[in-house]
Order: sequence, then structure tokens, then C-alpha cells
Amino acid sequence: MSIERNQTSHGEKWISALGALIGITVVYQLTHWVFPHGFLGNAGGAILLASMGASAVLVFAVPHGALSQPWPVLAGHGVSAFIGVSCQMLAPDQAWTGALAVGLAVGAMHYLRCIHPPGGATALAAVIGGAEVHALGYQYLLTPVAINVAAILLAGVAFNACFAWRRYPVHLHRRRQRAVSVAPAQRRIDLTQEDFHAAIGQLNSFVDITEDNLTELLELAKQHAERDALHPALIEPGHYYSNGRLGRAWSVRRVSVTPALDGPLPERLVYAVVAGDGIGRIGHATADELRQWARFEVEPREGGRWIKLGND
Repeated sequence: MSIERNQTSHGEKWISALGALIGITVVYQLTHWVFPHGFLGNAGGAILLASMGASAVLVFAVPHGALSQPWPVLAGHGVSAFIGVSCQMLAPDQAWTGALAVGLAVGAMHYLRCIHPPGGATALAAVIGGAEVHALGYQYLLTPVAINVAAILLAGVAFNACFAWRRYPVHLHRRRQRAVSVAPAQRRIDLTQEDFHAAIGQLNSFVDITEDNLTELLELAKQHAERDALHPALIEPGHYYSNGRLGRAWSVRRVSVTPALDGPLPERLVYAVVAGDGIGRIGHATADELRQWARFEVEPREGGRWIKLGND
């Protein structure tokens, strides 16, 4: 099911929920204040876009995400709204009009570098919103789309500014506390910014994280790795060890207190793969073989996390 770990704190989760609540309240109140009688004299559901609920999830729960930034929010909704209205005008009351609007909106957002998933809902709403929305025509782009988007962005900037670690927009602030510089370990290969760009290009898939944040995470991870020895000095039964690899190659083994049956007791140990590649597999090796495989000792933490021994 691809259920990923969520390492955010309980406080961060509640802040996200509170932000979404406040954001949608601001959108409704501001829109209703500007247009107390609705649009074209009708104060119905067109005053508030349902897609704003999805935008609130991104802006307040994932404020550092590439899809959550102001340009994707603003242009994603605006372009999609234009395409939706245009499709409805050119092919009204057709079963495939909504699908065409969403497909064209996705393509346009790709080329304009403003992918914002709720934009697809904005395009679809222009087609299936009923006579009330159809009567707006291209006014739909301004009311309610533009006013809704402006309100959610203003709420996002103001709310996230209350918390130093929630930078929104992500390029507005830079990390104030720099990581402590450490002497790099002797490595045959070191990753560079250019390597990272090439790897992203090979993925050929949109990654929902800004390039600055991605490379910053890489640099912090490298600095963190350089503080440690390449291999543990001892392999002790009952302890956990990681091979220190990335992605699918990462693996954690727990060394058993029971020696293997096909070797001298002091020399061969049984291990179980408890996380990552080969999870559930049982094997055996000498202590020296395990030491060469292992990069460092780790400890399990709540939520399926693994940390280096002695680090928080």
C-alpha cells in the first residue's frame, strides 16, 4: 500500500490541522465580505471553491512542498479555471467535457511549471458546477477563483510565519542555524549538485520537494555521515547494524545471541534482516564479515525510525 513513515511530531500535526481550519475560515469570510450577496445575485455554493480544501492540505500540512508554493497555487488554479470555462463553452453538456478540461489542465500545469493537484478540481468544477457556475463565464477566474486563491495564500503566509520552522514561501527564508562543519571522511566518491540534477532528470517524474530543500537535506545528511567511522569496531550479539546505504539498498540487521550451527561458535553469528532490503531474511556470517558489511550501529525508535547509536 506504500504507507510511508510520518516523522512529524504530534504538535506539528495539530498545527497543520489548525492552519487548515483557519485558512478555510479566512477564505470564506474574506470572499463573503467582498461579495456579501454572492456572484450575479446568487449567494450559493459558488462563493467558495471545494478545491480550496485540497489547497489547504498542501499549504498548511506540506508548506515546504513544491506543489504548495505560491506560483503553483496561483497559476495552477488560474490556468485550470480558464481551461475549464473554455471547455464548457466550446462543448457544453457533453459527457467527456469534464475529462477533457482536467486532462488539458494537467498538461498546461506541467508546461507552466505550476502543478497543483487541486487545480484539476477547479477545472472540473467549471464544467460540472451547474448553471450557477456556467452563468459566470470567464468571471469564474476572478470570482470566486482569484479571491479564493488570494485568501488562502495570505492565510498561508501569515499563519506559517508564526512558526520559525515552517517557511512559506519556502524561498522567503533561509536556514538561520548552519550545520556544524566537520572534516570530511576519506571517500572515493562524493555526491555533487550536478550529480543530484542528473539523478532527478533520470527519474523522469515530478518530485514534490523543492530543489533547494532536496540539496540542503543531502548536504546535512553528508555532514551527519562524516562524523562517524566507516565501520563499527566490534559486532555484538543483540545489537542492530545498518549498511548505511540509501533507498532500496538500505538494510538493518540484528545480530542474534545464537551462533550459527555450521561453524566454530566464536566465529560465526546468526543475523536477521529487520528493516529495508531483504527484511525477514535469516543468515549467518563471521563477526569480521558483519563488521565489513555494517557502516554503523543503530537503534530503533518510535514510528519505525532508526537512528545512529548515540545520536538523537
